[in-house]
This record gives sequence, C-alpha cells and structure tokens, in this order.
Amino acid sequence: MQATHSSSKSANTCGKVYLIGAGPGAADLITVRGARLLAQADVVLHDALVTEEMLALCPQALKIAVGKRCGKLSTAQQFINKQMVDNARKYAVVVRLKGGDPMLFGRADEELRALEQHGIEAEVVPGISAALAAAATSQQPLTKRGVARSVAFFTSSTAPGESDQVNIPSCDTLVQYMGGREAAATAQRLLAQGRAASTPVVVVENCSRDNQRIQRLRLDQLESGLQQCEGPVLVMIGEALASRAHQPLEVVEQHDSQNAA
Repeated sequence: MQATHSSSKSANTCGKVYLIGAGPGAADLITVRGARLLAQADVVLHDALVTEEMLALCPQALKIAVGKRCGKLSTAQQFINKQMVDNARKYAVVVRLKGGDPMLFGRADEELRALEQHGIEAEVVPGISAALAAAATSQQPLTKRGVARSVAFFTSSTAPGESDQVNIPSCDTLVQYMGGREAAATAQRLLAQGRAASTPVVVVENCSRDNQRIQRLRLDQLESGLQQCEGPVLVMIGEALASRAHQPLEVVEQHDSQNAA
C-alpha cells in the first residue's frame, strides 16, 4: 500500500506510523520498502545511530532526533511515544527510524502499545539486524554443519528497575548486543560455566560503517576486556567462529566497498 502525504490527511483522522529498521548503519543496507517510505515521510523520528547518509534519503521530511545511547544523555521512551502520537495527529506519514531491526532489542513493543492505545495505525518494516550484518561483514557464519546448529541473541542492557543479572543462553553460538562494556563479564561467566578458553570470539564495532573495526580473539583474551570503543559493539562467541585456513586470527579493518575488488 502506498503511503500518502499530509495534504490528503483529514483533520479528524490520524496518520500512519511506520516503525522502520534502518539496518546496521550503511545507507544502502536499508530495505527497498524502508527507503521508499522514507522518501514519502512527512516527519522522521530517528535514533542516534542513524547516519546522515541514511537521513539523506528523506530530504523532504522534518527530522527529530530521539536517540537513546547507553551511558549518555538520551531521550526517555515515554517522550518518544508521545512524539509519535503527537506527530501522527498532525501528519499523514510518520516514520520511527530505528537502528537494526525494530523487533530485536528495539523497544518496539512499548512503541506499538502506545500507538494502539491511541488508535493510531502502525506498520513495522523489518531491517537487517546487527548480528546478521556482523556475520556477513566478517564473513563468519553463525551456524556451521556439525559444529553449531543453535544461535542465541542476548543483551545485558535492562529496563529501569530490572536486575542486571542476565542469564546467558545455552546455545552453540552466542551474540551479545551492546556488549562493549559487558564483554569481560560475559567471558568470565562463560569460562566459569566450562566454556573452553580457546573458544573463538569475533568483535565487530560500528558494523558496516566507514569506521568499522573487526577483532578476532579467544574467550580467555576477551576476559581481559575490550579497549574503549567509540561506537556500537557486537560480540559473537562460539566454535562456528573459528578462523578458516587463510583467514587472519586478528583483524582490524575498515568498511570500504571499493577495496572489494
């Protein structure tokens, strides 16, 4: 269904809100549908991790930053919910642009409930989640025949008032979102649970962006923690991540599609 602009919106009706996954960062990794809706948006409420290149896809839209960053001054979720509702009452096409995929660690449930409570129509447009993008950019599958047939995504980030004692899933491959500061604690707990010290680890910072950085190490090396990271960090752990014969054990590299040739 094609989105319509505010000029055709009745004063007595609300517009429609699209929760769109922006993907991991690179503007050309958003879905075709997501890009089309951005080009039709009247207003875009965007996360802090959404790049300027991504916002260039919606030059006609009013852009409102509603970023939430761990450890930094951020926008309260209730305020974001109110912004969505208020803008849906003024505009026909409202986009809530979220990094990665809205349905995975994206607070989509809270935002959908807020819209439902006010009778505002909503649609979710999926995006490439950071785990899949990190696996792709590092050319490191999360599953491998005979080695890993289960994958778990988890995060140590919790809602206010919740315990920070997160149970680490029992799966062949583990992917920790927002894992920069918690990486050492995760490694310590896994080693205490009996995971081998030699278990491969791949750390991807700023996935798909120009300043992307990939590190390959072992679980016992991860126990010492990571150097200070300037962007979002994803930590992948498991035997499926073992380096192939001609793959370097440790890599620090930048994303540059021109070097692919």
